[in-house]
Amino acid sequence: MLLFIIGAIVRPSFIAPNSVKSVLVVASFVGFVATGQAFVILIGGIDLSVPWVLNASAILLVTSSLGQDDRAIQAVLLCLGLGLLVGLINGLGIVFLSVPAVVMTLGVNGIMQGLTLGLSKGFTCRSCSANSPPVVSSAVGGNLLGIPADLYIWFGIVLLVTFVLGFTSFGRKVYAVGNNTRASYLAGVNVNFVTVALYMLSGLFAAFTGIALVGYSGSPSLGIGDPYLFQSIAAVVIGGVSILGGRGNYLGVVAGSISLVALISVLQIMNIPDYGRSILYGVVVILILLLYGREERET
Repeated sequence: MLLFIIGAIVRPSFIAPNSVKSVLVVASFVGFVATGQAFVILIGGIDLSVPWVLNASAILLVTSSLGQDDRAIQAVLLCLGLGLLVGLINGLGIVFLSVPAVVMTLGVNGIMQGLTLGLSKGFTCRSCSANSPPVVSSAVGGNLLGIPADLYIWFGIVLLVTFVLGFTSFGRKVYAVGNNTRASYLAGVNVNFVTVALYMLSGLFAAFTGIALVGYSGSPSLGIGDPYLFQSIAAVVIGGVSILGGRGNYLGVVAGSISLVALISVLQIMNIPDYGRSILYGVVVILILLLYGREERET
């Protein structure tokens, strides 16, 4: 709210309905990626493979559908399957090979980048110039009762994730693993299964975001996923999810996503350059992590 007030002071039109709507639409894409990131951070993990899973999914959507509606369902399922597969590889490597999450997911991100560039011939393949199928664009970029369609999708995800984390045994296992892995194992929780499942969900949401971004913008581009690594982690941390795992909820992540995009928008209307915004991202995240660290030491 404070950011919207500051934005209104700098530029009164910042709080106009269309401006607020634009902030929420941009925040929804951050929120999609942050959903998967929140799952793995809740168990003390992290997913650095998000950028190129997202990018690969975006390119795969147009190259497999060729912009045709009759191929849209298969293309979307293929993209989501890719996300699940990458998440499975991440999870198996972390669980059974004992590779640290940072190393495993960063390595997989590099592999995905190489595969994407190689298979698309540096994004110069003939099918790379195809656009999103119209049905996907309508599902993401359309309007219903004056509200952008992707906000309905985000609202549905909010309800689903909040229910899963707050009212199911799987959600309780996630928090248990995040709080104490060994105690969870001794209590009968299948820690390996929970860990692999959460990394698969993270891959799924990264791939979904690639689909949503292409559906909204019409076509993919190289590097489309790069901004979402830092933003997804920042949204989760700003939203109150402990980087050490075991604490936080998805409503906080939603608030964190909106706050982050509102902050970016305010900085943009204040004509602060990209490098300045990057510095402020870093400062905000470090300050919050310091506050968390202090809180942990006091408890």
